[in-house]
Amino acid sequence: MFSPFIDLLVLILIANGSPVVARGLFRGKLDQPMDFGLTLSDGYRLLGASKTWRGLLFSLLFTAQCAINMNYPLHSGLLIALLSLSGDTFSSFIKRRLGKPSKSMFLMLDQIPESLLPALIMVAEFSLTPMDAIYLVLIFIPVELLLSRLMFRLGVRQKPY
Repeated sequence: MFSPFIDLLVLILIANGSPVVARGLFRGKLDQPMDFGLTLSDGYRLLGASKTWRGLLFSLLFTAQCAINMNYPLHSGLLIALLSLSGDTFSSFIKRRLGKPSKSMFLMLDQIPESLLPALIMVAEFSLTPMDAIYLVLIFIPVELLLSRLMFRLGVRQKPY
């Protein structure tokens, strides 16, 4: 489509934004939390209510389809979505341990794992360098924050971050 760098950035943004879009499309349906409501001994949920199986499934399917449309293999889209949401899930786990509520914003912790993990793993497939992965994360942070605000103004997100 564009350059491999931009393509990977776009696919990571799609992987991260898809669960938010799915929440709006399905309006509370199929919103089973991935942690099944499990509360740990610290008194906080394992991940929180916003990490749902619906979001994971929608991200996998939509990112894979977008990858195919951009002339990348199916497995690339699936892997980008899986890695990105793994980073996002890790962030949620850490935020719960820090006592932050679900859907709360924690600058950098919310953006770095979900972009760095897929960027590093996919560098070879997208013919990028490890330094390109770092640049990608540095670009992802402000772009993701701007898109988040835009999605809020359009009524897609419940909060502007």
